[in-house]
Amino acid sequence: MAPKSKSGKKTTSTATNTQAPKESIRPDWPALKPLLPAADLSVETLLENQILTIPRFWTSTLCKNYVSFLSTLPLTTTPGKPKKGEAVRVNDRFQINDPVFAEQLWSGTALKGLVTNYTADGDHEVHELWGGDVIGLNPNIRIYRYSKGQFFDQHYDESNNISFPSADSAAPIPAKTTWTLLLYLTSPATGCKGGETVFYPEPASKREAAPAPVVANLAVGMLLLHRHGNDCLLHEGREVTEGEKWVIRSDLCVKR
Repeated sequence: MAPKSKSGKKTTSTATNTQAPKESIRPDWPALKPLLPAADLSVETLLENQILTIPRFWTSTLCKNYVSFLSTLPLTTTPGKPKKGEAVRVNDRFQINDPVFAEQLWSGTALKGLVTNYTADGDHEVHELWGGDVIGLNPNIRIYRYSKGQFFDQHYDESNNISFPSADSAAPIPAKTTWTLLLYLTSPATGCKGGETVFYPEPASKREAAPAPVVANLAVGMLLLHRHGNDCLLHEGREVTEGEKWVIRSDLCVKR
């Protein structure tokens, strides 16, 4: 169940998510291949209408290539002392506004088809599930590296209003983000231990006990989607105890 109130809870920084990234030189991203055929991929439910995964969205070979490439980017270590109201996060990151890469990740893979053709769980209509008409991925691309001892404390992800670049018009499309996208490039299979993403559903009423946490274990090439904004669950990235955890982050965008 999504939280009824977030008062007093720590969140990610709105400024961090919306400000123009400092990096302006577009990386020479490796080609998105090899990839598994779309017919071999499917959307799986970790928590109904809240957390979805696409196992093997990227092949292990592609993930390995990207880890090697991302290691060459100018990563910046997050401040050790967060601003008031922000969760403690200790990692290294790279951030860039790259509509071309976002579009490649969206329509140059099976993601667009899997999302737009997804049959929602229960009584949720697809439009209601995604929060509107999905038009693509947030061009604000974030790369995270968590080394041994690094983590992301409990927090909520906020929804942001953005101007979505349109290929059909000179004017951008008014849009908002509704689901967080996390693409895991490493796992215990590559020597990364810890770093699981853990969600904390709230009970249906104060009289009920809190449901058990929902743990998303790292898997090479797995893509995870979870609701954010008002429907976001409290969650954290557990401390990495060995190796490195590499993640590519974006968001699903819908028309406002």
